[in-house]
Amino acid sequence: MRILVTGGLGFIGSHTCDRLLSLGHEVIVLDALTPPVHRDKEPMYLSPEVDFYYGDVRNRDLVTNLLRRVDAVYHFAAYQDYLPDFSRFSDVNVVSTALLYEIIVAEQLDLARIVVASSQSAMGEGLYWCPLDGEQTPGMRPESALAASQWDIPCPRCGGELEMRTTPERVSNPQNAYGMSKLAEEMVAVNLGRRYGIPTVALRYSIVQGPRQSVYNAYSGACRIFCLSYMLGRAPVLYEDGAAIRDYVNIDDVVDANVLVLSDTRAVGQVFNVGGGQPVTTREFADIVMRQYGSTRPGLVTGEYRFGDTRHIQSDISALQSLGWEPRRTPERSVAAYAAWLEGMDGLDGVLAEADARMRALGVVRKAGT
Repeated sequence: MRILVTGGLGFIGSHTCDRLLSLGHEVIVLDALTPPVHRDKEPMYLSPEVDFYYGDVRNRDLVTNLLRRVDAVYHFAAYQDYLPDFSRFSDVNVVSTALLYEIIVAEQLDLARIVVASSQSAMGEGLYWCPLDGEQTPGMRPESALAASQWDIPCPRCGGELEMRTTPERVSNPQNAYGMSKLAEEMVAVNLGRRYGIPTVALRYSIVQGPRQSVYNAYSGACRIFCLSYMLGRAPVLYEDGAAIRDYVNIDDVVDANVLVLSDTRAVGQVFNVGGGQPVTTREFADIVMRQYGSTRPGLVTGEYRFGDTRHIQSDISALQSLGWEPRRTPERSVAAYAAWLEGMDGLDGVLAEADARMRALGVVRKAGT
């Protein structure tokens, strides 16, 4: 097939392009090379086999011309990070998706598949269980609780302790602008796909780890933050108490999922979680990175937190597993691959300080008790 990959020079997009090429597909990439993810021009890993177009995925004429030439689309182009420019998330992520379907319907294009990149953040704090009140999907933790170092979420009905459950796709409870935009993007894609007979799949990625993840994002990427810290000879800061549970998935496992849903007709019209299959605390993940770099200095708990962070989240991946997919790579493997990719990279000394200063200036990083 001839396949358009929007955002195809980004982290997930570029790895997906490589796999598609290896499988014999023709690949067209549309990417705006937007900072901070891209600080230079075309990345070194851009394959010469890719037909690359520089431009914005909201450019109607450009997107129309590219859609006329392809059989399928992976829509990875997105604005991400955790910053308070709320309108930009919807403008880039939702509008671009609506435009894709608008053009396909107007041009009466017959596409084999559209795969839309969503996010675990669409589920917010996820699913919990209260012994008294049953299933709960709590909202964002209030600032007053975080400032008092009250990290865990009480039952919103009785105030008792909650037990974290793996969160299935039926739960949609985003608490930040990025997650809201991703849920909206899912709804646009899946619902318009069903209405107009456009075979569509949305994938909710957990925290994807591996080489090519940009070192320049202000917020995202525990692997990036921890690896850079230990590479520079310092212990990383662990927000809250270091016990927050996360769901890390390897980039090659993600690409396996991307390729599977391209051809599996059972996936059409569905939203699938793509997660790592095991809960990992922030401290446990930092320890993996510490061992990778041969350090004996564990992460530091300083009482700081990022306002709006999820406390715990792990995706229920059983729906995608029913199609034959499995997460096969460990967090250790993801860390080793990312550390190897960082070796020899120039200009990393000030990256962490720059990102930290930006988040503090915007009020994202805060300290309990102040």
